[in-house]
Amino acid sequence: MSPASIGLAAAISAHGDAVHVAVHTAPRASRTRVAGLHGERLKIAVAAPPVDGEANAALIAFLARTLGVTHADVTLLRGASGRQKTFAVTGVSVTAARASLTPPQAG
Repeated sequence: MSPASIGLAAAISAHGDAVHVAVHTAPRASRTRVAGLHGERLKIAVAAPPVDGEANAALIAFLARTLGVTHADVTLLRGASGRQKTFAVTGVSVTAARASLTPPQAG
């Protein structure tokens, strides 16, 4: 297993009926996208500012759209006011989530 695969496996894991996605956010980006790995978390650049829950709402919308689930299927478990966040997503397998959220390759 490559270091990137290990990091992705740690960032996106199965927990009961849900998939947990550990995220490190980078707010005020030019567009919302998966930017890579940050330790054992998925780094997601978020276009929205971290004000009044806008970045959290943008992350929920991004995860729902990218994983093909509804907004109601994505729940913020931890990190509402910080950069380190954990989301629970139902209605998607861990394999599909890892495939959909794989960071772009460097180079």
